[in-house]
Amino acid sequence: MPKVWTDTIEEHRRAVRNATLDTTAALVAAHGLASVTMTQIAKETGIGRATLYKYFPDVESILAAWHERQVNVHLEHLAKIRDHSGDVSARLEAVLTAYAFINHEHHDTQLVALLHRGDHVARAQRQLHDFVCDLLAEGARTGSLRDDVAAGELATFCLHALTAAGSLPSKAAVRRLVAVTLAGLRPPR
Repeated sequence: MPKVWTDTIEEHRRAVRNATLDTTAALVAAHGLASVTMTQIAKETGIGRATLYKYFPDVESILAAWHERQVNVHLEHLAKIRDHSGDVSARLEAVLTAYAFINHEHHDTQLVALLHRGDHVARAQRQLHDFVCDLLAEGARTGSLRDDVAAGELATFCLHALTAAGSLPSKAAVRRLVAVTLAGLRPPR
């Protein structure tokens, strides 16, 4: 098969997959998780049900793929923030603030309970933990962050503390939570 056709087929498959993910997420947001069917998704996406079933066996698998894509987008965003130039304290604060706001904006409990079971979530959590840990270790080496607690323990503390942002009522409350979390990272006097 000529390369042009392979590229075109792959682009088509990617487009169908992305359209399916986007349509399913929109349907769930509009109608609730329990009311979305494969027939609805196929109709709204503009593909046949048989084609849809070639890509995904059920609604849950579509949502899992959508969630994996969203998690990857969030991780890429956090990595870009982490990789900006500047001192480690500012980069850490920016990463933790962005993470807190991600939690604040994405807290649909029914959907979270369904989607946070996959291997992709465990991988993403490890990746996030590792790069927060690296920032904390760098800060400890420079003296700008505490060094009396292991960086891995502090990373766990930060990430667990900031998941509470999902239940906070306002952006101001999220900022206060980040400030309290950061205060726990300062070197002891």
